[in-house]
Amino acid sequence: MKLTFARGASIEDPKKLFNSSLEGNARRAIDLREGEKIDEAAFQQLIRAAVAANSAARAQRAAKTLGAERSTSR
Repeated sequence: MKLTFARGASIEDPKKLFNSSLEGNARRAIDLREGEKIDEAAFQQLIRAAVAANSAARAQRAAKTLGAERSTSR
């Protein structure tokens, strides 16, 4: 199974769970093979960091959109 993180390049990965798509500027992925063990605490930390990165990006987009709407309505 492959888990791809759209903003993975911007996420800290101290336990080196990302093992695929390492050459790109944005995405990172984790290839999981049957029977393979994964550091559960590190994986949870990575998921939380991904959620935070996505939330921050969404907030930035919303602020830009709001700012653009305000400037055009004047």
